[in-house]
Amino acid sequence: MISRRKFIRQAGTAAAAFTILPRFVLGGKGFIAPSDTLYIAGIGAGGKGTSDLTGFAGSPDGKTIGNPKAKIAFLCDVDDRQAAESVKNFPNAKYYKDFRELFDKEEKNIDAVSVSTPDHTHGVIAMAAMRRKKHVYVQKPLTHDIYEARMLTEAAKKYQVVTQMGNQFASADHVRRAKELVDAGLIGRVNRVETWTNRPVWPQGIPKPTGKFDIPKELDWDLWLGPTPYIDYNPAYVPFNWRGWWQFGTGALGDMACHIMDAAFRILPIDYPTEVECSTTTAWEGFFKVANYSDACPSSSIIHMKFPRKDGKGDIKFTWMDGGLLPERPEELLPDEPLGDSAGGYIFHGKKGKLMGDYNLSPTLLPTQRMKEKLPPQTIPRIPGGEKGHYTEWVDACIAGYGKKQLSSPFEFAGPMTEAVLMGNLAVRSYQMQVLAADGRGRSYPGRKKLLWDAKNMKITNFDEANAFVKTTYREGWSL
Repeated sequence: MISRRKFIRQAGTAAAAFTILPRFVLGGKGFIAPSDTLYIAGIGAGGKGTSDLTGFAGSPDGKTIGNPKAKIAFLCDVDDRQAAESVKNFPNAKYYKDFRELFDKEEKNIDAVSVSTPDHTHGVIAMAAMRRKKHVYVQKPLTHDIYEARMLTEAAKKYQVVTQMGNQFASADHVRRAKELVDAGLIGRVNRVETWTNRPVWPQGIPKPTGKFDIPKELDWDLWLGPTPYIDYNPAYVPFNWRGWWQFGTGALGDMACHIMDAAFRILPIDYPTEVECSTTTAWEGFFKVANYSDACPSSSIIHMKFPRKDGKGDIKFTWMDGGLLPERPEELLPDEPLGDSAGGYIFHGKKGKLMGDYNLSPTLLPTQRMKEKLPPQTIPRIPGGEKGHYTEWVDACIAGYGKKQLSSPFEFAGPMTEAVLMGNLAVRSYQMQVLAADGRGRSYPGRKKLLWDAKNMKITNFDEANAFVKTTYREGWSL
C-alpha cells in the first residue's frame, strides 16, 4: 500500500518530468488517485463497527453504497469472532488485535481512524489517533466520562483533525426540518424540552454477574478491558451487554440520548447545563431492603437538567426519561394519535405551541392539524443520503482537510452534547450511591438532591461525592 505522504512526494518528483499529468494516465475512467483516497483503520470491527465500515466504503454485495474515495486499509479487534464479517468484507485489509501495535507499525499508512469499540475505550483510542494527526470518527457516546469528552474536544482543535461522532441521525433531514419550524417562530421561544426512549432493551438493574469462565481463545480479554480495572471474564459482558454496566457502558442514556437530544442541541442555543437532578427505579431484595445493584445502570430513570440559553434569554428546562417511562400526553394530541416513536421521541414546549418528533419521523406541530398550514420553505441544506451521508460526508471532509467542510457532529458540537448526556449519568450514579449509603431501608437523600454544575471547571459544587464520576481512574499502564 502506498501512503498519502509517499504518493505526494513521488508526485512532486514526477512533476519535474510532466507539467500536466492527465487523469487517464493514472488509471482511466473512475480511477481514484491515491492522493484522493482516504485510508481508514477500523478499530472495533464487529457489531456496530461492521456497519460503520461499510458505511464508509460500501459493502461487497452492493447493498450499502459508501464513498468511493474510502478504503478500509486496516482492521483491528480484540475478538476475532466479532471481526469475522468485516474480515470477509475487506479481505485486503491488514488485521491487528492491539490498536497500539497498529498505530506503531502503520502510522504512515493511515489517514483516518474509525472507533467502534465499547464506550470505555473510546477516549484512549481516539486520543491516541489524534495525537498522530489522524482524523477520527467515534461512535456515540463520544466518551465514557465527562473529562474524556472535554479532552477530546480540545484535542480535535489542537491537532486540527477532522472529527465526527457516530450519531448518524444527526445528518437526517428531520432535525433540519424541525430547526426550520422552530426558527420560523411557529412555536415561539422554547422554554422546555421533554425526551424519552424505550431503552434499555438489554439487561440493566440486575446483580453483578458471578462465576468463573474460560476466556474464549479468540478474545484478548485483558485488552478488551483496556483502561478499566481488571475483573474476571464473564460472558454476561460480551459481546454486547457491557452497555448496561457502569464499568464499560453508559446505559440507556448513553446509547440513545446522542440521537434524541441532538435536536435540542442543534436547534436551541445551549451547550452546558448548570444543574441536574434525577430519580431511578429502586430494586428490592427484601422487605424495605434495597438491593445493591450499583454496578449496573438502573432499569429506568428520570433526569432533569437546566440549560441557560446562550443568547441570555432565560433558561431551558430539559427532561430525559428511559426504561419505558413517558411524559404526559400533550393536551393538543388527540387520543388516538401516537406519542412519538416506540424507540423514543421529543417534545419542544414553546410560548406559542409545541413541536413533537423523534429520530425516525418528520417533526410535527401540535395540534397535528397545524401541519396543514402553510409552512416555511426549506432553508437549511440537507446532507445527501441523510443518515447514510453521515459517513460519506466525513470521508470527503477528511480528504478536503481540517476546517474545509462542515460536518453534522464534529467534536466541537458533539463534545458539549456528550458532556450533558454524561451529566445525566453522573446524577444517576450519585443517586444510586446515596440510596445505598442509607441504612438499607431504601431512604435516598432528601428531596431528590439537585446537583449544581460548574462547567468551566468540570465540578459539582454542592456535593463533592458526585465528582468521583467526572473522571475515570485508569488502571496502571493506561492514560488518555
